[in-house]
Amino acid sequence: MLLRPEYQDAGKIDSSLGYLDVLVRDLDQEGLAQNLMRSSAVSRIYESWWRPALGRLAKGALGPGMAEEHRIARLLLGLRPGDGVLDVACGPGNFSRQFAAAVTETGLVVGVDTSRPMLERAVTAARAARLGNVAFVHADAAVLPFRDESFDAVCCFAALNLFSEPFKALDNMRRVLTPGGRIAIFTSCRGRSRPTRMLESTLAVRSGVRMFDQGEVVEALRERGFEHLQQRIAGFTQFVGGRL
Repeated sequence: MLLRPEYQDAGKIDSSLGYLDVLVRDLDQEGLAQNLMRSSAVSRIYESWWRPALGRLAKGALGPGMAEEHRIARLLLGLRPGDGVLDVACGPGNFSRQFAAAVTETGLVVGVDTSRPMLERAVTAARAARLGNVAFVHADAAVLPFRDESFDAVCCFAALNLFSEPFKALDNMRRVLTPGGRIAIFTSCRGRSRPTRMLESTLAVRSGVRMFDQGEVVEALRERGFEHLQQRIAGFTQFVGGRL
């Protein structure tokens, strides 16, 4: 059982919608961007339009597309058959399904999100693809319900900059990784010019999107014991990976 003991009371866990519901706190007061991610309207267009379009704007014309993002995630995570993978802020499961193929039927992928509409779509898509090695959980990245050292790899793409407590979320991701575990993050990255940084700050305040300094996430991972750190900057975004 991957869940911590306090989450194992079957009478308190709802799985009627195809995912485990163990969310323990109210998230309604978070930023505009986070609240949009929990809307039914965005969940319907997220994978096909919302995420690719916003990603292209943020990464720039020469930045990687979605297919390349999937490849970067798999490489940073070093996925192998039999691995256990946690996909934090999995959305409709677009990356989760890719990971499921990489770890094969001997592995397991668990997607976590705070959005019920996203999870409902994730469950539907995984069932349509007949993936038996994927599970989804309604939970908060800052209060992950899993036991220590439960996963070989953790991915968090396009979400860390939306969290109200991003470094607490990183602490939890670190906690659930096995020794030698790998992490892959795709998040925001501040520009270098003063006008650009001022514009970013204004947009961040209004949207609830955090802009990380170029070395901030790398240093945060280093402080948490990650080594062999890699970083790729694309426009106003960055890909960062490392291993324990």
